[in-house]
Amino acid sequence: MVIQARTRKQNAQWTVYSEMRSVELFAGAGGLAMGMSRAGFRHAAVVEWDHDSCETFRHNQRLHAQGVDAWPLFEGDARSFDYNQVRGEIVVVSGGPPCQPFSMGGKARGNMDERDMFPEAVRAVRELRPKAFIFENVKGLMRETFSTYFEYIQLQLSHPEVVRNSRETWDEHRARLERHHTSTHARPTYNLIHRLLNAADYGVPQKRERVFFVGFRSDLDARWSFPEPTCTESALVSDQWVTGAYWDRHKVAERNRPSLSAKLRDRADRLRDMPLFDAAPWVTVRDAIADLPDPEDSRCHGIPNHVFNPGARSYPGHTGSPIDLPAKTLKAGDHGVPGGENMLARPDGSVRYFTAREAARLQTFPDDFIFPGSWSETMRQLGNAVPVRLGQTVATSVVATLKHIDAREDRRAA
Repeated sequence: MVIQARTRKQNAQWTVYSEMRSVELFAGAGGLAMGMSRAGFRHAAVVEWDHDSCETFRHNQRLHAQGVDAWPLFEGDARSFDYNQVRGEIVVVSGGPPCQPFSMGGKARGNMDERDMFPEAVRAVRELRPKAFIFENVKGLMRETFSTYFEYIQLQLSHPEVVRNSRETWDEHRARLERHHTSTHARPTYNLIHRLLNAADYGVPQKRERVFFVGFRSDLDARWSFPEPTCTESALVSDQWVTGAYWDRHKVAERNRPSLSAKLRDRADRLRDMPLFDAAPWVTVRDAIADLPDPEDSRCHGIPNHVFNPGARSYPGHTGSPIDLPAKTLKAGDHGVPGGENMLARPDGSVRYFTAREAARLQTFPDDFIFPGSWSETMRQLGNAVPVRLGQTVATSVVATLKHIDAREDRRAA
């Protein structure tokens, strides 16, 4: 796909002067990009090939929603993007290379899949040489099947200057990277760490696991670690079944509460004798959507994206998300068809599809960020997205370290 032409006025946006400038690749629906922006980064380029996702951005740019109108958007294949167009220093490169090659819900072809864009993530780091990078992907990337390629990704991100030549297979390139990495004179260009994060542990009303790769340029001597979880399942169990504050807060009568299993009762009994939790409870579906009217109610008219979609049914393996727990992982599904887990499971056993607005809340998108496409298209975008709050949490911790490095350099120069 050829990068779309831009007007002279649009091109002028490319010179963006800010100490925390970033480039966002594979932006999708914009969850990570929005989290980065909220953490203090200013996007100098937002690159996305999917036309429908770009239309979502453009729609919200026209609405001046969430500051996205300041994002210079390039619709096109990241492999065609010329980084010489981005003038000035780029502090961070971020993005989510397409996850279908590694997704448990996809065909899991890994590096054999033409949608594997990790080589393009590495190219961006090599050409822009940012102070740091933040990339994320699905949990499936960490499966044993992909262990060798997972190591290869880490080696490439640690040594982006060691370029694969046209005659090499990726196995041959990996071997050369291993020799380089273990040689006595070599030092990683980027110090890289990775971790599997559960979004529910950071205040997202969804149990969604993503692997994050965060690297800092080695010459910066950064001291960074992943942010600690702020929410726990145990605190939620205590809130619901020890103190009962959860039910009181939502005004849920005892007859309308889910049944308490023997296993959960034993766990609650053990928690009664424990000290109060420092962490907050996991955020549930009810917490996220309690102030929205039932989508089958006529009062929903006028609430963007909050439209009832009929036809939901429960079947083995697709039973929906209980309202009083964080949602199960929202799914885009193979070929963009949403999976049956994109449903709300009521305490009485009935199910219905989440509206697009409810799904957006489960991904912590703000209510004024509107999805103009159909329900299925919107759910595809949301099912592939990074929760905004999770992206913001990781990005904020990176910002703090970068500011500490700048302050240290200022002291040394004084």
